[in-house]
Amino acid sequence: MSPHVLILGGTTEARRLAADLAARPGLRVTTSLAGRVTRPGSLAGEVRIGGFGGAEGLAAWLRDQDVDALVDATHPFAATITANAARAAAITETPAVILRRPGWQAGSGDHWHPVGSLAEAADLLPDLGRRVFLTTGRLGLAAFAHLTGLHFLARSVEPPEPPLPPDTRVLLARGPFTVADETALLREHRIDVLVTKDSGGAATAAKLTAAGALDLPVVMVRRPPPPAGVPVEPDVPAVLERLERLGLSRS
Repeated sequence: MSPHVLILGGTTEARRLAADLAARPGLRVTTSLAGRVTRPGSLAGEVRIGGFGGAEGLAAWLRDQDVDALVDATHPFAATITANAARAAAITETPAVILRRPGWQAGSGDHWHPVGSLAEAADLLPDLGRRVFLTTGRLGLAAFAHLTGLHFLARSVEPPEPPLPPDTRVLLARGPFTVADETALLREHRIDVLVTKDSGGAATAAKLTAAGALDLPVVMVRRPPPPAGVPVEPDVPAVLERLERLGLSRS
């Protein structure tokens, strides 16, 4: 029976990892997607859509499908999925690794306000500006719905779910974005404060460069910490090296 690697996907890194592993003979690769994005695009290897039913459900799937290694390559803010993955790996004694791109770092002269949650971000906004560029994803706008007197430009890949702040303009767009385009967007909408999550990566980092150049404050929501006991790697090559040590990804 071929060795089987399960990737919990949804990120660019997950897609790259699946393509690399699927190209290696004698290896079965399955990418699992939560199903929140309506157009996930093509993926190498097998694809599974939908949840598992918590840690116990994922553990049962790992057993039933004879999974030899689990790679959590979900979004850095997918805390529930990551916790369930760590628990399922422990239950089944399946080798696991978390693939997380490095977070963003403030540069010299940047005006960042780190916060621990969207609720904390909402509390800061009235003192920082009146025209807000909100790039926290479509599921997080409810934390700002109570704020009146502020105008929000909310950008997401998919239409956001209500409730929304009363004065909100939705912009549907998918990265990557350029610094020139982000600068033009901030100026066109007269934005005076940016709110975002520390997702990391180059695809959406241009907004931070543009905000810094325009001397705008940035409210940065910190990532949840990874679960203890599961190694974290910053990129695909590091994960491949770890899998190779398990004898699972040699080309």
